[in-house]
Amino acid sequence: MARPAMASTVKAYAVPLALFLLGLYYQLVVLPRAFPSSHYEVLGIKRYSSVGEVKDAYEKLSSKWNSGEEVPSTADFLKIRYAYELLTYPSWKRDYDIYGIDEQLHVLTEVKEQHGGDSFSHIDLPLLNASASDYNDYAFNVITSKDFPSIFKDSKPWLIQVYSDGSYRCAQFSNAWKRIAALMDGIANTGMVELAEVQLATYLAERKPTGQFYFRRGLPSFIAFPTGCKTADCIIRFDGELSVDAVADWFATTVLNLPRIFYYTKESLGKDFLAKTAPHKVKVILFSKTGERATPFVRQISKDYRAYASFAFILWQEEEAALWWNTFEVDSAPAIVFLKDPGVKPIVYHGSFNNSRFSEVMEQHKEQELPQLRSSTSMELGCDARGYSRAGSDTKIWYCIILAGRQSQELNKMRETMRRVQEILSSVGGSDTAETDQSLAPLISAFGNKRLTFAWLDGEAQERYCSFYLFSETIFETCGRRRDMTDIPRIIIVRYNRNTTAENIKVDRKPQNIWSALQEEVDPAAQLVVRYNGSEEIPEILKWASEIIKDGDTKDLPFYRAKTPELVPEDTDPIWSRGAQSIRSKSVGLKHWMRNILAGYSGYVGDPRIGPSLLLAALMSFGTIWLVRSQQPARPRQSDRPSESSIEVETRQRQRERARKLSKKDRPSSITDVEPKDAYQALLSDSDSE
Repeated sequence: MARPAMASTVKAYAVPLALFLLGLYYQLVVLPRAFPSSHYEVLGIKRYSSVGEVKDAYEKLSSKWNSGEEVPSTADFLKIRYAYELLTYPSWKRDYDIYGIDEQLHVLTEVKEQHGGDSFSHIDLPLLNASASDYNDYAFNVITSKDFPSIFKDSKPWLIQVYSDGSYRCAQFSNAWKRIAALMDGIANTGMVELAEVQLATYLAERKPTGQFYFRRGLPSFIAFPTGCKTADCIIRFDGELSVDAVADWFATTVLNLPRIFYYTKESLGKDFLAKTAPHKVKVILFSKTGERATPFVRQISKDYRAYASFAFILWQEEEAALWWNTFEVDSAPAIVFLKDPGVKPIVYHGSFNNSRFSEVMEQHKEQELPQLRSSTSMELGCDARGYSRAGSDTKIWYCIILAGRQSQELNKMRETMRRVQEILSSVGGSDTAETDQSLAPLISAFGNKRLTFAWLDGEAQERYCSFYLFSETIFETCGRRRDMTDIPRIIIVRYNRNTTAENIKVDRKPQNIWSALQEEVDPAAQLVVRYNGSEEIPEILKWASEIIKDGDTKDLPFYRAKTPELVPEDTDPIWSRGAQSIRSKSVGLKHWMRNILAGYSGYVGDPRIGPSLLLAALMSFGTIWLVRSQQPARPRQSDRPSESSIEVETRQRQRERARKLSKKDRPSSITDVEPKDAYQALLSDSDSE
């Protein structure tokens, strides 16, 4: 019975025992490794000694070696020599003393492997080459402690690199940093902080539990101040691999929250991009020769113009050159292609683009040749009774020619027809109207003065809006969901007439009832809608539109005002940005996430409070468990206790006996009672016995 009792005791004390062993292991193994001997201890001097004291200590040791009094091993000599060279170089000593930076420690391992069996006199000196870290034209836009408070006057976010003049890694990354700064031009500010600015550098550094300042990934270290962030509490630190692509992608995704632009192949471009992009958007295809991800300013422009365009990348390959030439007339990379309305020839730009040039071209080609009337474009197009014409707010009468219909081949054909109408008006707009048909003069004048706008309307997506203008028995052929194979696009012209007199009169009174309130909820401009019922010939359309505009400008038409239905907001997010935030970037992938956890652990592994805390927790657990177990009453052994089944049987028998006695007590007389005292038994007759 002793073995089960011991097993239960061990099980009860398992947790405190584990805490005790873990605390012991931390104190004896982990903590000593976290605090290796410093370079000052190697030289036999106290920490933070001056450069002069370091030189004196090394001279004393070298004099003993030269005199033959002591002959150090190769490993000891390398440690002493390395410490001497590191602590006599001012910037290296500063970085080591304040931030614990010792990025050249690999040199010690390499020399040991190279001269493992040789005498220390055969080792080439110096071990560290200080001149390798000297470089020119590296630091630009350096921020000092004095300048730091004033950098936040600009609303743009900041990307700051913390560096050291004596760092090899910073020197090697100098050209990459120049490239990163160029990519951020126009969308973010960039600056540099040198570790000599101790007050500012320590403010930007992290701090270990022991109180030492440090940079988790060493130098260079990248720190971002998002828009509105002015303190160290909201900064974002870069923890990825040091490369232009990784840093730029991290800043664009994490700090600027910009959408991604995906790469497509010749097989996936059509089915995954062109077919899935909203029909009202311009398709922008960027050809890249390197395959690098989109630069931050390209992603910023894609975000700014997401209501107008969708973006895609193609990796240029020479074996596919013929395909792209035949499809888009692209003969080299880099290049940008703009695909507009169906049937419109692609617009191609070859060569590299900077931020300003790309923004200029994007603004020029953000709309289709025949723009779509949508909730986000109605005001801009002047096709809204609540707004003004494109000619300005002083214009009283203006027009909008709208082609309404469902997505179909018929609609695409009519869109091409309406584009031809626009082209004709644009071509004759600058010529003398006397040389053209005088019947088109009102139309040409209205178009030239920006009082006339062309647009197309998705009759299925904007069913209520379409029905409001085309209410008839054949409306199902144009508006709403497709009921059969019939799709008939229809052209209407809307005349807007703004009552400027009524606008200037402001009456401050409350509506008397609901009906009067509804009557007041009308659009500021009156509307008069005329539907075109002629042929699809362009001259007929031009003549009809010109007559409507002539009548609308000269005749006193009725002033009808009504409440126009709201346009249904469409999805303005590009197809490639819908899941952008859920897709991990290269700098925040699973591997990087695990590495961050290990890095966070390494930041606390040298905390001297962990070991005593574990031992204290083990001691308290031991005491608590012992106290609880000692207060429990002793239980009888299993062999001394009757079984539950026998106890239950005895209890039931006692209950039956008690019930039987109670049932016989004071029972009334009956034929079943015991025999009465005066009763006798009658004898049977002989006849009965016979």
